[in-house]
Amino acid sequence: MSELLITRHDRVLQLTLNRPQARNALNNALLTQIADALETAAADASVSVCVISGNPRYFAAGADLNEMAEKDLPATFDDIRPRLWARIDAFNKPLIAVVNGYALGAGCELALLCDLVIAGDNARFGLPEITLGTMPGAGGTQRLIRSVGKALASRMVLSGESIDAERAQQAGLVSDIHPANLSDEYALKLAATIARHSPLALRAAKQSLRLAHEVSLQAGLVQERQLFTLLSGTEDRREGVSAFLEKRTPEFKGR
Repeated sequence: MSELLITRHDRVLQLTLNRPQARNALNNALLTQIADALETAAADASVSVCVISGNPRYFAAGADLNEMAEKDLPATFDDIRPRLWARIDAFNKPLIAVVNGYALGAGCELALLCDLVIAGDNARFGLPEITLGTMPGAGGTQRLIRSVGKALASRMVLSGESIDAERAQQAGLVSDIHPANLSDEYALKLAATIARHSPLALRAAKQSLRLAHEVSLQAGLVQERQLFTLLSGTEDRREGVSAFLEKRTPEFKGR
């Protein structure tokens, strides 16, 4: 049985975590499959958006502790895992997480890495690594504090306590909440809406949004304007403006 199910919905690619026996724990093998699938999607001009989902009970309950327990300091230092996370993070198209049930530890870190998080009303987010005598190691502390702020991030990381979907939305981690049995449907609908836009504009907008967390406001404004200027020379931008003026639906080609 494949641990990553891949489904195509027109210009949207859905990746479904499928390790039910391990509550979708993210071991290196599954992370490799995710990275491989996203790299293939990045090179496929017919794919505009990717969606990562779990099942109705859990998105991913963390890292695989059996795999982690086997690694001492030298093995952890040489672990391929940071490179796998970097490959996933390098995906340059919109990436949406659909979270039902638990997104804990590495599962929460995977959701944080996505551009948008759609949550079922039963979702819970947490970084419980502190209860195991360790701490988040795949971006949890850095991305969470940038997403929800110092107070809540510190509470979650230092206490190991999780938060529900409503608190996550209030804090800015989640964009939308839907009934758990409908969250995939709504996420795919949103993904289809996004996928209708220019692929070039989507990639540029994602790049600019990400820079907001990494550079000063002035540097971010400069980069934003540079990307805006580059888009002005594309066929898609000309098509978008023409379609608006002619009151018709644009046909973007990614050129």
